[in-house]
Amino acid sequence: MKPSPTILIISFSLSGQTKGLLTNLICGLASSGCQVQHERLQPLVPLRFPFGSMRKTVGMMIRTFCRQRIAIKPLSSACHRKYDLIILAGPTWSYNPSGPMLSFLDRDGRRLLQNKFVLPLISCRGYWRMHLWGLKRLLHQCGAQMANAMIFSHPAKEPWRTLGVFLKLSGKHPEKMGLLAGRYLHYGHDRRQLAQAEQFGRQIGRSLQAGEALRDLRFQNASDRN
Repeated sequence: MKPSPTILIISFSLSGQTKGLLTNLICGLASSGCQVQHERLQPLVPLRFPFGSMRKTVGMMIRTFCRQRIAIKPLSSACHRKYDLIILAGPTWSYNPSGPMLSFLDRDGRRLLQNKFVLPLISCRGYWRMHLWGLKRLLHQCGAQMANAMIFSHPAKEPWRTLGVFLKLSGKHPEKMGLLAGRYLHYGHDRRQLAQAEQFGRQIGRSLQAGEALRDLRFQNASDRN
């Protein structure tokens, strides 16, 4: 009997949006017979969400635009087992991977990802292309091969999406604020995208079971792909 495909998910989620997508993705993977190990990156100094003020939010945006690293705790020994696929999941921070994810790639990337197929999952406001381009370059430096990519951007329309996310990060409630009320219904991903993450999990599992290349999968997602 053919062994079940094994998948390592390495993730970071500050506001819970990536976490929600992964909960559904893992359900889809498990339903297709995959064994999943989920490793959450943990900053040495816990991060606060929301940031608490507009000034702090702007400061965080500047630091993340400059790709500031955020030190993380050591990974568990389970990460060093052999896996058929590694999924790197996390948010876009000012056009870049998050600080904890960058620290992981700097410290552990070559050791864990070399000669491995890696599938990114990106949760973002909407501007994900630079994140994906930079991540692909970093994976190449680690000796990994990017198998495909899953992109989920917040479904609200611009400019309300950008305004809403900024205010939410600052600790406000944009869905209840004058002009934004009715235009920015909630922060983050909707139920359709969560259901789609589960569907993607089933697609990935079936492809691994059949020995098919993940690059051939069409992750037509529910995001506003701008």
